[in-house]
Amino acid sequence: MTDDYTPRQPPEDAAQHPNLLVVAQAGRLEFEALILAASLRRHSPDWTGDLFVAEPQPDGAWQGHETAIAPATRDALEGLGARIVPFTARHFGASYPYGNKIEALFALPAGQPFLFLDTDTLIRGPLDRVRFDVDRPSASMRREGTWPIPPLYGPGYGDIWKSLYDRFGLDFDTSLDLGQPDEHWERYLYFNAGWFFGPDPAEFGRRFLNWAIAIRDEPGDELACQSLDPWLDQVVLPLVIHSFGGGRPGPDLAGMDGAITCHYRNLPLLYAREDDAVLDALETAVAPNRIKKRLRDWTPAKKLIYQGKGRDKIRPLFDRAALPAREQPIRNTLKNKGWWLV
Repeated sequence: MTDDYTPRQPPEDAAQHPNLLVVAQAGRLEFEALILAASLRRHSPDWTGDLFVAEPQPDGAWQGHETAIAPATRDALEGLGARIVPFTARHFGASYPYGNKIEALFALPAGQPFLFLDTDTLIRGPLDRVRFDVDRPSASMRREGTWPIPPLYGPGYGDIWKSLYDRFGLDFDTSLDLGQPDEHWERYLYFNAGWFFGPDPAEFGRRFLNWAIAIRDEPGDELACQSLDPWLDQVVLPLVIHSFGGGRPGPDLAGMDGAITCHYRNLPLLYAREDDAVLDALETAVAPNRIKKRLRDWTPAKKLIYQGKGRDKIRPLFDRAALPAREQPIRNTLKNKGWWLV
């Protein structure tokens, strides 16, 4: 396989190959975006949707910050068929970088289906085989019960979430997973914002942005004890998805966070906990010289991938058949051993 990407004609059913959106800027994100693009071209060669890399500009809410993707990374991304598009963050930016994924939606062509992916995502299989029903938006369920944290004397999970649905005129009851007990966090619609999709980035983005600003500026009594940083995007996302008639992912999306994609979060965590097949997919995707030449400038990739220390040093620290249920103990071990490279 060559390093260069030759664009293909759009499929007849463009909804099955929505525009891909990632956000990247100077530093870690640009290198992760390069890994994502390389893995897409290597492991999903029949994917025909466009790959947009949204780059925040150093003005607006990013005023005074260096955000520009380095020329060498830009060249490598464009060689893989990525379209780098600028956007100005006006409401979040440096004060809340997670808001980039909200404001970047406006950089996409309006009216065309979209799939947002965090840059720390590896494509490990044929993404074109995933059936995206863009009229029923959904998002990643690879999450933990990170929000809310109900105070001892209330309000509980139900009252907190219901207050948000009521605030925006949504039907709370139809969002519930009745297979889970009352006041268990999984009963309530909650996603990881590492991937989500919908029919129109302009409409989806407007609602996402307006509701996020409203909750940030006036959380309300039920949220008085709740942290919204870094959780704001994940608080608002289920409300937006529900408002567009979406919900929890069905069997057609089983490959996401599975055999097709891996949201690894960062390279040390990937080497610590993912299957051998994920490591193979990563290392195969970034093996071409043009990709290697740029990624070797990033210390985590240089040490863990190309010097082999991910397999030799991190891998033996963990029993992947008995990993901790939560991510924090894994992070702590990596930090204590000096392998928390970000």
